[in-house]
Amino acid sequence: MKDISGDMFTGIIESLGDIKMIRSTGRGGKRFAVEADIKLDGTDIGESIAVNGACLTVVEIDAKRFEVDVSPETLEKTTLGNARTGERVNIERAMRLSDRLDGHLVSGHIDGVGTITGKKITGNAVIITFGIPVSISRYVIKKGSVAVDGVSLTVNNCDEGWFDVSIIPHTARLTTMGIKREGGFVNIETDMIGRYVERFVGLQSGDNKKKDVKSSIDMAFLAKTGYL
Repeated sequence: MKDISGDMFTGIIESLGDIKMIRSTGRGGKRFAVEADIKLDGTDIGESIAVNGACLTVVEIDAKRFEVDVSPETLEKTTLGNARTGERVNIERAMRLSDRLDGHLVSGHIDGVGTITGKKITGNAVIITFGIPVSISRYVIKKGSVAVDGVSLTVNNCDEGWFDVSIIPHTARLTTMGIKREGGFVNIETDMIGRYVERFVGLQSGDNKKKDVKSSIDMAFLAKTGYL
């Protein structure tokens, strides 16, 4: 079955992989070759795959190994701009209509780059604290969802410019969360529902009023349907 239109992900990592090659493609772009730990059966050229949470298009595929072209903008706006050969990365292919949604809806469009500012062992879990751009802090809420390097996680606590999460042994073993060190950089994608809510509310109080256009979506509607 074909991937859903718009290419969405779940934040449930399918495999770890290694960056095997990075070369310039001219005009600021680069091509990456990545080898996954598992065979990527059923993956075709032209399909989307998330590497550390960034949605990329497969241009070559051979069993476990695939190649993707990375644009100058993606290199600038994500951690891929500083990636090195040999680096371990998280890999997830785009959802298919028949898939279960075990994580949360992830677009693969990175909102900002965060920094690991602390790691603390608590029981069988590791609490990781991330510093993030203040501009995206408003989309991170306590007990809400966030994707870190493509991994769907639940926010424990947060405030302006930071949040923390609890990493259980299973997640640490199957993703790069187990090998990331303090001071390292990560890709952050906030929950898209928050951005949609902001957009709806903005239209309701701004543009729609100017144009005298009424919307059926308001704060009461969002609360009634469980978005607030």
